[in-house]
Amino acid sequence: MSLDVQFMPGPEFATAADRDDPLARFRERFHIPQLPEAGDAVYFTGNSLGLQPKTARDYINTELDDWARLGVEGHLHAHHPWLPYHEFVTESLARLVGAKSIEVVAMNSLTVNLHLLMVSFYRPTAKRCKIVIEKGAFPSDQYAVESQLRFHGIETSSLIELTPREGEAILRTEDILELIEREGESIALIMIGGVNYYTGQAFDMAAITEAGHHKGCVVGFDLAHAAGNLELKLHDWEVDFAAWCSYKYLNAGPGGIAGIFVNERHARSFDLPRFAGWWGHDKATRFLMGPEFVPLAGAEGWQLSNPPIFQLAALRAALEIFDEATVPALRAKSERLTGYLEYLLAQIATERIELITPADPQQRGCQLSIRVRDSDKQLFDAITARGVFADWREPDVIRVAPVPLYNSFSDVFRFYEVISEALR
Repeated sequence: MSLDVQFMPGPEFATAADRDDPLARFRERFHIPQLPEAGDAVYFTGNSLGLQPKTARDYINTELDDWARLGVEGHLHAHHPWLPYHEFVTESLARLVGAKSIEVVAMNSLTVNLHLLMVSFYRPTAKRCKIVIEKGAFPSDQYAVESQLRFHGIETSSLIELTPREGEAILRTEDILELIEREGESIALIMIGGVNYYTGQAFDMAAITEAGHHKGCVVGFDLAHAAGNLELKLHDWEVDFAAWCSYKYLNAGPGGIAGIFVNERHARSFDLPRFAGWWGHDKATRFLMGPEFVPLAGAEGWQLSNPPIFQLAALRAALEIFDEATVPALRAKSERLTGYLEYLLAQIATERIELITPADPQQRGCQLSIRVRDSDKQLFDAITARGVFADWREPDVIRVAPVPLYNSFSDVFRFYEVISEALR
């Protein structure tokens, strides 16, 4: 169906779409930043920091109260005992990323987890030592993989950067697969983002994983911009490993605890090298305090330390909303919200801006990246002054992300009105 048939330009469409939206009620479950005398802001930065679930305060306060009431006994006798607290989010995380419960765990922060996973899954040899990443990956990923190369005494020239064709902003899937086929015998690890933070392009993770495995490569993904945004099927796609943060689309708060996926086929690969810590040790003997590390099966075996309870409480509050809304329903609304935004932006006849995010809904999440001619940040400053929460990424992109859990079609129309006025 064409955009012209799906959408209409006036505010009446947005009002009707919100009225008919089965997920509209979830907006009331979040705190929306307020504008002086204008009510709700247009908050389109859930791709950077998600909004606070209204239940998060109560969930965290419960743990604070139990700490005050019980002290150390909270590990066993809190309302939600702290000793197994990370397990309270396991099933939700598994549903979120399309995994089995043995394949996921909440732990640490994103880049820490990527390093811990690469310790196990980047095993260079003289013949096979290269790492593949997308050019323009999030800088922390770039730093991480380059430092892994240096750690192993390998020149950073062994980093292969997937680069768009000249004059294009996004990568073509056929070019990624062709490179893997051509260079695969020398590639030890393919480690790219599920969604590129800058362009908003969602990669075909199933096809990339299949191509990588065909050539004997290990395949992992940074899902910082994919978890809670796309419908993921990590187990079915046979991805080797993945990691994600929780403060963006997952709404678990600034610096929220991250998560990992390790495919079930590696669950008992105890011969894999890993950096060990006591929370990854067998639960039955953990408190015997023995000198020998006995790793847990599955993703839990990569844990180092007992997890932060307050962060887990916030994550639990957020994941309960995801479970109620369901990822397939959120994804369906997301495609419609982002499509509506794309449609409205197409009504603005100007050479000053262009979308660099793929038009194909299967190749993007809810983020649209608007490239501004001549890297002119004045447009971003103008929409910010008018009450829009977006973000600027150097050198020339405004990122906007209508998030289906709490954004509305009316938010999208208001953004269109604001940017139209600013462009004039």
